[in-house]
Amino acid sequence: MTDSTSPAPPSNPYLVLASAIALPGSGHVMLGLPARGLQFLFFMVILGWVTTKVTPPDASFIGRHAGGFLIYALSILDAYRIARIRHSVWAHSTRPDSDGAAGGAKADI
Repeated sequence: MTDSTSPAPPSNPYLVLASAIALPGSGHVMLGLPARGLQFLFFMVILGWVTTKVTPPDASFIGRHAGGFLIYALSILDAYRIARIRHSVWAHSTRPDSDGAAGGAKADI
């Protein structure tokens, strides 16, 4: 017998994107990857601090903390990419095949 229950849908990628933009690392926490989110936060702080030490004092706020903002942007993109991949895999695995079975494996002809 086969189990006819479909897997639970993953988080909405746009909700993960909004969460990652609003609070750094929270998109990864929504995806169940809190350690990855903490790693991004750690490197945001470290590179933000490093760029404050190497930039001239007359640089803008964004310029003084450019390293941290770079990692912040990469964090947002990473969380959204993971959410999109998970959603696409879930959508592909739950769509019905031409023979009516959900799952993706077709019978050999």
